[in-house]
Amino acid sequence: MVSSFSALWEQYFPPKPTFTEKDVKPGSQVDRVFIITGANSGVGLELVKLLYPTGATIYLASRSPPKIQAAIEDITTCVSPAPETPAILKALHLDLADLTTVKPAAALFAAQETRLDILWNNAGSGFPRGSTTKQGIDAHVGTHCVAPLLFTEELLPLLQATAKSTSSSSSSSRGSVRVVWTGSVQIDMNAPEGGVDFARIERPPTTLYQEYAASKAGNYFLAVEGARRWGRDGIVSVCQNPGNVWTNIYANEYWLFATFLRVFVMHEARYGAYTMLFAGFSPDIGEGNNGAYIWPWGRIRPVARPDVLQAASQGKATDFWNWCERAWKQHV
Repeated sequence: MVSSFSALWEQYFPPKPTFTEKDVKPGSQVDRVFIITGANSGVGLELVKLLYPTGATIYLASRSPPKIQAAIEDITTCVSPAPETPAILKALHLDLADLTTVKPAAALFAAQETRLDILWNNAGSGFPRGSTTKQGIDAHVGTHCVAPLLFTEELLPLLQATAKSTSSSSSSSRGSVRVVWTGSVQIDMNAPEGGVDFARIERPPTTLYQEYAASKAGNYFLAVEGARRWGRDGIVSVCQNPGNVWTNIYANEYWLFATFLRVFVMHEARYGAYTMLFAGFSPDIGEGNNGAYIWPWGRIRPVARPDVLQAASQGKATDFWNWCERAWKQHV
């Protein structure tokens, strides 16, 4: 099942963003703490650049410490003019393709911080056919869903404590503690009926786009179920489609097809960061629409596939959450 042409077109070629760095003022995030996974490149790195003048403490989580450090040095030395209240940028080693790194990463963060205001589960990749994680889980669902859920659950006490402290100090701060998951237009184009086929993801992967699309539908399910489970704690859980932006996720594509995408279809990674910025900070998102889905470059719209929406509302989000927990509990 594929969404309507108009729904796909609106996500491929969105209107101009209305929520940008101008809406998150320099110095406005001092004392707040963020984690962005996959932040050393692509959309994650562009988001760090947007947030650098805000004064927040930002953890760049990735599997490559040298690449994180290079990204930090690039931001801190190349931004001109230097902001008056630059963010504090910190590295956090996290390999989502290896579950054994997840709890240590969360523990290291918790040893350094007493709060967590926003977690962007951004890291992702398009893996070659047949790829699995180090624990033998399909690489797409393993790195996009299973490991991020484990990471988020390990950080949940800090998210809950932060939400409690902010809501008690100011009613306007309710809904400011957020977990942001990452969807894709591929949900609408290539996800199996109902978003996720459990029998399929239990088998060795045989295709690229369908496994990737299922993992993105899985992220939407995790956002919906996270809203149901954590909403009472004041935590907002949403899923955003950053849009069709050019990043190294297309490294495995045939060069001629990749060239076509880059020239005619893709947008600059900065635009995807605007979608993520909206998901993290827009006042249009709150407890009243917890579990929302966000289209590029910052529009609250439902997933365009009716079967995926129906599956989420009829218990499949809960089923997928439980499946992910069983998957990581076998190894951690």
